[in-house]
Parts: sequence; structure tokens; C-alpha cells
Amino acid sequence: MSTRVIQAFYGQGIGKTSAAVGQALRNASDGQHITIIQFLKGKVANEFQILTRLEPDVQIFRFDQSETNYCELSLQEREEEKQNILNGFHFAKKVIETGESDVIILDELLGLLDLGIIGIQDVIQILTIDGDYEKLFITGNALPEELAPYIDVICEIHTPKKNP
Repeated sequence: MSTRVIQAFYGQGIGKTSAAVGQALRNASDGQHITIIQFLKGKVANEFQILTRLEPDVQIFRFDQSETNYCELSLQEREEEKQNILNGFHFAKKVIETGESDVIILDELLGLLDLGIIGIQDVIQILTIDGDYEKLFITGNALPEELAPYIDVICEIHTPKKNP
């Protein structure tokens, strides 16, 4: 495809995944294929289960094998789960490289970086793959400055303060 857009949704606020999915669904309504790869949320994250009704146009993948999210696991469980997560990361690279999808969401990719599961060079590598896609969305709590040059649109999500 001629123009690709990489967009990051990051911050301490809630709604980063929802924002990325919402953007992607706009493209699905135009007949584009969407791939969502979620990290760190456990294998039974149900927040977007309704999207399975849109298969095969929208596909969701989770490589976590634990019932709960990564941060709630013991150290031993985290070590076991880390390999599953890395398998998902390698699958994400394959999806980008092969052009299997028009729009790709790597949900909590930045969280993998925060937790030391992957390094900054791994993220740069995935952002610079010369894949045949239109849009790539990444999410997470923190966006290191080193990644900014590789991202076309950066959206910081804040949770507003509640009035007393």
C-alpha cells in the first residue's frame, strides 16, 4: 500500500484499546481486514468478545495462556507466560511482513516494553518493517521518546479528575 500510518494511543487513562479498536472498525466498514493482537490481558479478556461476530474480517489473537492478566501472576508464572507472549510478538511481525491484514492493532505492545519482555530495538524493528498494511495501532501506558520518530500520530489518553 502506498501510505502507511502508525498511531500510538498511550497514557495512564482508560480507553486506549477502545480508541484503537474504534479507529480500526471504521476501516472494517470499508471492507478492510483487521487483526488485533492483545498482550498481557490473559487468554479470557472479554472486553471485545463481541468482535468475534465480525470474523473473518476482524480477527483477535491472544497468546497468553493464563486466565488472568500478566501483572497479577507470580514470578514463576510470569516466566512461563513470557514465552507465550514472545510467540505473539513474533506472530505480530509475521502479520506485518506478509500483508495479511490492512489494519493491525498491537494492544499493549508498549506494556511489553515497560515490563522488560522486549526491548526498545524490538519495538523499533516492528515499527519499521516494510509491510503491506494501511494502519498500525499500538497501545500502552508509556511511550518512550526514542519511539516518537517512528510514529505518525501520537495520542495521549488521560483520565479526567473527578470534581469533589
